[in-house]
Amino acid sequence: MAAGGARGSRPRRVSLPGVSELLRPVARAPESEPQRPASGRETHSQKITVYLSASELLELERARLALRAYGIAVDRGRIVREALAVLLADLDADGDRSVVARRLRSGTEQTG
Repeated sequence: MAAGGARGSRPRRVSLPGVSELLRPVARAPESEPQRPASGRETHSQKITVYLSASELLELERARLALRAYGIAVDRGRIVREALAVLLADLDADGDRSVVARRLRSGTEQTG
Protein backbone atom coordinates (compact mmCIF):
# COMPACT_ATOMS: atom_id res chain seq x y z
CA MET A 1 0.00 0.00 0.00
CA ALA A 2 1.11 3.51 -0.65
CA ALA A 3 2.18 5.70 2.24
CA GLY A 4 -0.80 7.45 3.72
CA GLY A 5 -3.13 4.84 2.29
CA ALA A 6 -2.72 2.41 5.15
CA ARG A 7 -5.66 2.13 7.44
CA GLY A 8 -5.30 4.23 10.58
CA SER A 9 -2.44 6.29 9.19
CA ARG A 10 -4.45 9.49 9.01
CA PRO A 11 -3.90 11.94 11.86
CA ARG A 12 -6.72 12.19 14.37
CA ARG A 13 -8.91 15.24 14.01
CA VAL A 14 -10.33 16.74 17.15
CA SER A 15 -13.42 18.85 16.72
CA LEU A 16 -13.42 21.90 18.95
CA PRO A 17 -16.47 23.98 19.77
CA GLY A 18 -16.88 27.48 18.38
CA VAL A 19 -15.91 30.63 20.25
CA SER A 20 -19.50 31.37 21.28
CA GLU A 21 -19.72 27.95 22.94
CA LEU A 22 -16.45 28.48 24.79
CA LEU A 23 -16.93 31.97 26.20
CA ARG A 24 -18.77 32.25 29.47
CA PRO A 25 -18.35 34.27 32.67
CA VAL A 26 -15.25 33.30 34.61
CA ALA A 27 -15.03 33.40 38.42
CA ARG A 28 -12.29 35.58 39.91
CA ALA A 29 -9.36 33.91 41.63
CA PRO A 30 -8.63 34.73 45.28
CA GLU A 31 -6.61 37.91 45.70
CA SER A 32 -3.77 36.42 47.74
CA GLU A 33 -2.33 33.12 46.60
CA PRO A 34 0.88 31.48 47.76
CA GLN A 35 3.70 32.11 45.29
CA ARG A 36 5.66 29.34 43.61
CA PRO A 37 7.39 29.99 40.30
CA ALA A 38 6.09 28.16 37.26
CA SER A 39 8.26 27.53 34.27
CA GLY A 40 7.41 30.00 31.60
CA ARG A 41 8.02 29.95 27.92
CA GLU A 42 11.07 27.76 27.64
CA THR A 43 12.15 24.40 26.33
CA HIS A 44 11.09 21.66 28.70
CA SER A 45 13.17 18.50 28.95
CA GLN A 46 10.59 16.44 30.84
CA LYS A 47 7.19 15.33 29.64
CA ILE A 48 4.11 13.72 31.13
CA THR A 49 0.92 12.64 29.44
CA VAL A 50 -2.35 13.70 31.02
CA TYR A 51 -5.66 12.33 29.80
CA LEU A 52 -8.63 14.68 30.09
CA SER A 53 -12.32 14.16 29.63
CA ALA A 54 -14.00 16.14 26.88
CA SER A 55 -15.50 18.51 29.46
CA GLU A 56 -12.11 19.08 31.15
CA LEU A 57 -10.51 19.89 27.80
CA LEU A 58 -13.39 22.24 27.04
CA GLU A 59 -12.89 24.02 30.39
CA LEU A 60 -9.17 24.35 29.71
CA GLU A 61 -9.86 25.86 26.30
CA ARG A 62 -12.42 28.22 27.84
CA ALA A 63 -9.79 29.35 30.32
CA ARG A 64 -7.30 29.94 27.50
CA LEU A 65 -9.81 32.05 25.61
CA ALA A 66 -10.81 33.97 28.74
CA LEU A 67 -7.16 34.78 29.40
CA ARG A 68 -6.77 35.86 25.78
CA ALA A 69 -9.76 38.19 26.25
CA TYR A 70 -7.86 39.70 29.22
CA GLY A 71 -4.86 40.29 26.96
CA ILE A 72 -2.91 37.23 28.15
CA ALA A 73 -2.06 34.97 25.21
CA VAL A 74 -0.83 31.61 26.52
CA ASP A 75 -1.10 28.01 25.44
CA ARG A 76 -2.83 25.25 27.39
CA GLY A 77 0.47 23.84 28.65
CA ARG A 78 1.37 27.15 30.25
CA ILE A 79 -2.01 27.30 31.98
CA VAL A 80 -1.51 23.78 33.33
CA ARG A 81 2.02 24.62 34.58
CA GLU A 82 0.75 27.77 36.32
CA ALA A 83 -2.16 25.88 37.89
CA LEU A 84 0.25 23.21 39.09
CA ALA A 85 2.55 25.84 40.61
CA VAL A 86 -0.38 27.43 42.47
CA LEU A 87 -1.64 24.07 43.80
CA LEU A 88 1.83 22.96 44.89
CA ALA A 89 2.47 26.28 46.67
CA ASP A 90 -0.86 25.90 48.45
CA LEU A 91 0.09 22.32 49.43
CA ASP A 92 3.44 23.58 50.76
CA ALA A 93 1.73 26.34 52.75
CA ASP A 94 -1.35 24.53 54.06
CA GLY A 95 -0.50 20.82 53.94
CA ASP A 96 -3.53 18.64 54.57
CA ARG A 97 -5.77 21.74 54.62
CA SER A 98 -4.68 22.75 51.09
CA VAL A 99 -7.19 22.87 48.27
CA VAL A 100 -5.67 19.90 46.46
CA ALA A 101 -5.50 17.76 49.62
CA ARG A 102 -9.13 18.54 50.50
CA ARG A 103 -10.34 17.84 46.94
CA LEU A 104 -8.38 14.61 46.65
CA ARG A 105 -9.51 13.49 50.08
CA SER A 106 -13.18 14.11 49.27
CA GLY A 107 -12.74 12.35 45.93
CA THR A 108 -11.18 9.34 47.67
CA GLU A 109 -14.02 9.20 50.19
CA GLN A 110 -16.58 9.22 47.38
CA THR A 111 -14.90 6.42 45.42
CA GLY A 112 -13.55 4.38 48.34
